[in-house]
Amino acid sequence: MRAIAVLCMVEVHTAAIAPPEGVTVGHPAAFVAAAFGGMAAPMFVTISGWGMYRSASRRISEGHSAIQWANWILPRFALLCLCQIMVNILLNVNRGGRFEWHTPGVLTLLAISAALCPVLIRLDPRQRSAAMLIFAASPVIIGEYSGSGMSWFDRVDAGSINEWLSRLLWNGTYPVVPWIFYIFLGTILHDLKGEPNARERGIFLGIIATLVTLALSIFEGVDWALTSGNAILTFFPANMPFLIVSGTMVALSLRILEGKEESGGEPFLGDKISFLEPVGRLSLTIYVAHFFVLGVVAFLLEGEPRLPLTTAFLVTIFHTLVWIPLAAIHESSISRFSLEGLLRSSQSGR
Repeated sequence: MRAIAVLCMVEVHTAAIAPPEGVTVGHPAAFVAAAFGGMAAPMFVTISGWGMYRSASRRISEGHSAIQWANWILPRFALLCLCQIMVNILLNVNRGGRFEWHTPGVLTLLAISAALCPVLIRLDPRQRSAAMLIFAASPVIIGEYSGSGMSWFDRVDAGSINEWLSRLLWNGTYPVVPWIFYIFLGTILHDLKGEPNARERGIFLGIIATLVTLALSIFEGVDWALTSGNAILTFFPANMPFLIVSGTMVALSLRILEGKEESGGEPFLGDKISFLEPVGRLSLTIYVAHFFVLGVVAFLLEGEPRLPLTTAFLVTIFHTLVWIPLAAIHESSISRFSLEGLLRSSQSGR
C-alpha cells in the first residue's frame, strides 16, 4: 500500500510539472490525474500513521525509557524536516518549481506526527476516534483561517515566523489541522486490523457520505471535486467532505488489498503485486529523489509551451513506473544507501 501511495504521489507531481497542452479541468485526463492526486497524499499520510503507531506500540510494550523514545523520535524528526527542505530546494520557485525553501509540507507533517507518537500511543481507541472526528470537522471549526482564498504561492510562502507557523498549522499545503486526521485514521485502522467487519461498517457509512456529496454536486450544479475553488471537495484547503471521502477511499483500498489475509487466507491478488514491495520499503528515498528529476524538468520547461497530450502522458507514466525496477535494483545491490538506511543507522534502542 505504501508503494502504491508513493507512486501515486510521483504521478500527480509529474502531471503538475509537465501538464499537457489543451487539457482543462473538465477533461477526462485531468479528472484521472486529480483522482490519483486526491488519493495519493491521504494514502501516504494514513499509511505513515499506521507504521509509526505500530512502531510506537512495540516500543511501549517493551517499556522503553524516555531516552530510548528520544533516540527513536529525534533522528526521525530531524531527517524528515531536512528532507522537506531538500524537496523545497530541488523544486524551488526560482527555477520554475513550486516551493520556497522554507515551505512546510507533507514531510514536516510526518515529522510532527512522529514527535506526537508517545502521546498518541497512550490514547485509547475511543479517544483517538473522537480526535479523528474532531479533526475531520476542523475545517468547519477554523473557517477562514484555512485560507480558502489563498493562491498556491501564498500557501508556500511566509514573510515572518508567525506566517510560517500558520502555514505549518492550518493554512499551508499540508497543515497539521486538518491533515493529522489521516494519522489518527491510520492508528484506528491499525487497531481494527483484526476486525474486518468493524472496518466494513465504517467504510459503508463513508460510502453513503460520498454518495451524499455526489448528490449535492448534481443538485447544486457545482463541481464535485477541484484542487481549489468552488467545489464540494477541495484539496487546498482540505475541507471536511474531502477528508471524509478520501479517508473512506483509503480505508476501502486497504480492505480490498488485504483480502482474506487477516482470517488466514490470501491477500487480494496474492503475490501478483509483490514486485512493488521494494518501492514501499524505499518510499521516502523515492519521494525525495523524484523531486530531483522534476526540478530538472521544471527548469527545462520554464517559459516553454506545454507538451502535447501524448508526450505528457508518456513522460508521466514513464517517470512513475521507472521507480519500480530502480527500487528492485537498489534493494538487490546497494540497499544500505538510502534515506531509510540512514534513519535505521542513526537510531538506537529500536
